[in-house]
Amino acid sequence: MSGHSKWSTIKRKKGANDAQRAKIFTKIAREIVVAVKSGGPDPDNNASLKNVIAKAHSNNMPNDNINRTIKKAAASGEGDNYESIRYEGYGPAGVAVIVETLTDNRNRTAADVRAAFSKYGGNMGTTGCVSFMFDNKGIIIIEDEDEELDEDEVTMDALEAGAEDVSYENGIYEIETNPDEVDAVREALAEKYTISSAEATEVAQTLTTLTDEKQITNMRRMLDTLEDNDDVQNVYHSWDEPDED
Repeated sequence: MSGHSKWSTIKRKKGANDAQRAKIFTKIAREIVVAVKSGGPDPDNNASLKNVIAKAHSNNMPNDNINRTIKKAAASGEGDNYESIRYEGYGPAGVAVIVETLTDNRNRTAADVRAAFSKYGGNMGTTGCVSFMFDNKGIIIIEDEDEELDEDEVTMDALEAGAEDVSYENGIYEIETNPDEVDAVREALAEKYTISSAEATEVAQTLTTLTDEKQITNMRRMLDTLEDNDDVQNVYHSWDEPDED
């Protein structure tokens, strides 16, 4: 997601109720399992696991949960059958949508994703139908709602750490990096700043604004339905999502 759309999603996660937070933890735990299976349980020797742990921390996942999941994955065969599948399609008014999943049953997941698109006025397309509309970027978010940070200082620190661009608006610093460098930049900035989010993501090249209330409602419900699905890890879109404050 791009710009305000990305930050709106982060705010929803930060303000999630207990049931929603449990779902987020379940998704992250699945990522931890896959990372451990592919590269081992030591984050110092497994960059993928290290990144997922950082994501877990940014979502306030307790260390006990993280460590328990790592140990369980390392000691059992769980997670061997998870596969990563990416779906693409269109929401209301042609909003581009990418859905990334980790699943042990591709038929179930495909049916669920297709149903979410169809129910709310969208349609699932073929692989590659919208991915060309997105750029793969690393995005790091630093909150400064009290405006205590110096914008020039944050910008300089981010650029010196290897960031490609820095933008600031409404108390939010959005730092853009090469997706392969997001972890290194995050680590450098974390020595001085509190990081709200840091991950490789798909950033829409152009955003679509919806003005029809029914389309806005359907788009929001479609995203909620997809994000509530345990198999769905990430949803990216080109909707210029309005704040819900």
